[in-house]
Amino acid sequence: MSKPPRSSALLTNVIEVDGRRLPVTVRHNPRARRFVLRVDLTAGRICVTSPSRRSMPAALSFAREHKDWIAEQLQIVPDAVPFAPGALIPFRGVLHEIVHEAGARGTVRVEEASETALPKLIVRGDEKFLARRLTDWLKAQARAALNERVLAHSAQVGVRPKRITLRDQTSRWGSCSSSRALSFSWRLIFTPPHVLDYVAAHEAAHLVHMNHGFRFWRLVAELMPDYRAAMKWLENEGPGLHRYGSETGFFESADLAEA
Repeated sequence: MSKPPRSSALLTNVIEVDGRRLPVTVRHNPRARRFVLRVDLTAGRICVTSPSRRSMPAALSFAREHKDWIAEQLQIVPDAVPFAPGALIPFRGVLHEIVHEAGARGTVRVEEASETALPKLIVRGDEKFLARRLTDWLKAQARAALNERVLAHSAQVGVRPKRITLRDQTSRWGSCSSSRALSFSWRLIFTPPHVLDYVAAHEAAHLVHMNHGFRFWRLVAELMPDYRAAMKWLENEGPGLHRYGSETGFFESADLAEA
């Protein structure tokens, strides 16, 4: 999806917050007007944006001066939801309960909801391999869904992608390179189908327009007229999807700009 302005990591260090040693990276971005401190434990880092190279040390000091603010953010980290029996995770936008079922074959199947129970993701095989097996299955489901929707949208725009890959990226849900290679977060399988479809349409539109100008958004609207609802869903709910399948929790990025 949208690419951030070019910047380069010029300075790395460690700061201590409530007894925890956390890595901090200072990046120079000539488009920045002031220091901006970002706490992003989804990616496991603290970043400070500096408007000039000469102010790099001052940017690092800015982070140290706001350790209390960083500590406040750490207090609101939601719990992780590892893939384990009894856990509830969203699949195609609907909460499912993970159930382990003993059996020789390591398979995953979906059981529909009943009047008294949520739908289930039933994972067979040795329980110690449940998390890996379910992760692999979810990625396969994401790949199939994204391939289908990307190819449908790319057929409409008349440009076929060179390849489609899946990653566990935290900074964006999808991306398109100048060589027409598309990449998506496999966690889109957690979202409602119309949200996954929007991200597929967004990146398919980039096969024609490598920018976010008027013509790009007009094409997105042609591919998916109600795309704004999906954008809003991702804005509100997307960051929380990184906690599923995690052992250590996640953190929605929070920014603090210099006054």
